[in-house]
Amino acid sequence: MAASWEKQMNPMFVRFFMVAAMAIAATSALKAHAETLAENDAQQVQRIVVAQFEAFAQDDADRAFETATPAVQAAIGNSGHFLALVRGAYPMVYRPVAIHLQKPELSDGSVLQLVEIRDDHDKSWLALFALERQPDNSWRIGGCVVSENRWRDA
Repeated sequence: MAASWEKQMNPMFVRFFMVAAMAIAATSALKAHAETLAENDAQQVQRIVVAQFEAFAQDDADRAFETATPAVQAAIGNSGHFLALVRGAYPMVYRPVAIHLQKPELSDGSVLQLVEIRDDHDKSWLALFALERQPDNSWRIGGCVVSENRWRDA
């Protein structure tokens, strides 16, 4: 059964690493090409990111899964797999002690939301969420890259 689950997750990992690479490339160019995001869009972006953190806090897999783009949902398969992936690979995102959202940035049509996270071991992390506008004008999370914050406290 584990091998079957790994085979199902493989396309998701490929997509994740592609999104991660794009997010890393975007952060290097962010300051040079950052554009102002409309205040209403900035608030919507932050609401969706906070909604995902709240859903994780309540172990609400369905609500957390709803914050992801349809492409991410299709790659992962279902809300149970999504929650298990985040719980196992991103415990700091799954159960943060504190979060601090920076102002989201628009760069070449993508929106990046930087979140400073403090985990239960008093360790500081930086999570960069890539969000995509949907056909209904809502925002959904298309990927997240997490790195230890070695520069400042969250």
